[in-house]
Amino acid sequence: MLSKLRTFSLLGIDAVPVDIEVDISPSSMPKTVMVGLAEAAVRESIHRIERAIVNSGYVRPQDRVVVNMAPADLPKNAAAFDLPTSLGILAASGQIRSERFGQYAVVGELALDGAMRPIKGALSMAMQAAAMGLRGIVVPAENGAEAAVVEEIEAIPVCSLTEAVGFLSGAIDIDPVPPRIEEYFRQYSSYDVDFADVRGQEMAKRALVIAAAAAHNLLMVGPPGSGKTMLAKRVPSILPDLTPGESVETTRIYSVTGRLPANQPLLTRRPFRSPHHTISEAGLVGGGNPPSPGEISHSHNGILFLDELPEFQRRTLEVMRQPLEDGCVTIARATRSTTFPAEFMLVAAMNPCPCGYRNDPRRDCRCNVPQVERYIGKISGPLLDRIDIQIEVPAVPFSELASKTPGISSEEMRAQVMEARKIQTRRFVGSRTRYNGQMSSREIRKFCHLNDACAALLKQSVHSLGLSARAHDKVLRTARTIADLEGATAIDIAHISEAINYRMLDRGVG
Repeated sequence: MLSKLRTFSLLGIDAVPVDIEVDISPSSMPKTVMVGLAEAAVRESIHRIERAIVNSGYVRPQDRVVVNMAPADLPKNAAAFDLPTSLGILAASGQIRSERFGQYAVVGELALDGAMRPIKGALSMAMQAAAMGLRGIVVPAENGAEAAVVEEIEAIPVCSLTEAVGFLSGAIDIDPVPPRIEEYFRQYSSYDVDFADVRGQEMAKRALVIAAAAAHNLLMVGPPGSGKTMLAKRVPSILPDLTPGESVETTRIYSVTGRLPANQPLLTRRPFRSPHHTISEAGLVGGGNPPSPGEISHSHNGILFLDELPEFQRRTLEVMRQPLEDGCVTIARATRSTTFPAEFMLVAAMNPCPCGYRNDPRRDCRCNVPQVERYIGKISGPLLDRIDIQIEVPAVPFSELASKTPGISSEEMRAQVMEARKIQTRRFVGSRTRYNGQMSSREIRKFCHLNDACAALLKQSVHSLGLSARAHDKVLRTARTIADLEGATAIDIAHISEAINYRMLDRGVG
């Protein structure tokens, strides 16, 4: 007999349809053969499947069993094939009959006793099932809430092989998991940190508002303990809430890598990733075989914070240059290439010198000029060009630390950001650009008109600071955002002047 079920394999963060075909024919000796480019982890699963069938009270076929996974040229490397393969064997051996095989996709990993174990990528699989017009998807109970985020299909949770057989054969009915998207947003979207906790650093907060208002990349330079990390961790609290679409985009990435927080099937807060400076290139941008998303993709729609920026390997930082411009990263291999989203806001921090105390009035710095230049030189000019705002974060004096007057709060800063983003939404209607920080050269010429005084100041700064063409455009983008925060329709000389002041490393740190 021949049976056929629908399931999925993961390719990057996308789910690709796979048909599981099982044929059982008479043979003098029992043998099971898997074909269809199954990886080692899938091939060895047949022993687990056979024991799960027997331990669930069914009979293992004593004939020749051929399991075909189509399409044949797609590598199959997930444990999610356990459940559809076991169901296919039971159907082909005549132990179950089902009219629902054509209506539901099936995914799941089995334990030896037939219990279900959670899988990776359930959200992507549910999205693909909806795109194929299926009625629903059968998933392990622990993945039910995640799959239910896709409201167009039924997410059927099962706890064991026996329960899956009962549902697909029509012997029992299982209610689909209800989508609770609004409940997740209410429960998980608040932040535990607030800018009101940060004493002093009002100028740095101003720069962070500008950066958040238009997704500008930002670099903070200051001595140890000045609050750079504390400021960076609070940036997500002033960004707009994730939209449902952005939430699903980000959750898919965490789902396929198995990094979703426990009991939280949907990410409702903007991600904040802070990798250690020993991270590899593949760990940062993604890689492996099959390709897996890196930290920049896990920062999609959120913040990537690189602390102690010069301590990262220079080559590791250089691989970020293209994703910073394009908002995605493509991992190419001999047989295929995979593209991961990587639209993130870069926030970086560094000391002004190797010892960290250059220009600090409270501590002596013993670093000489060549040492400082070598330290700053660890970051390439092309990468610095891609950082719109570069600011100094000085040590906070005791009077501000001891002050009981709270600083500006995240709520107040967020209100400013939201107003500026409303202006940008109207400005870029009908365009792929969403924020000033993403404007192309053509859009800069269109939306960043300068009067004679502003043009003269910018020209003088370009010559005196040696700004590149990219840095010139960054200044204009930043000036446009500063004007938006003030509700101004035209860029004024004060806006240009402030934007130029945010090119700290072009002006020097000593």
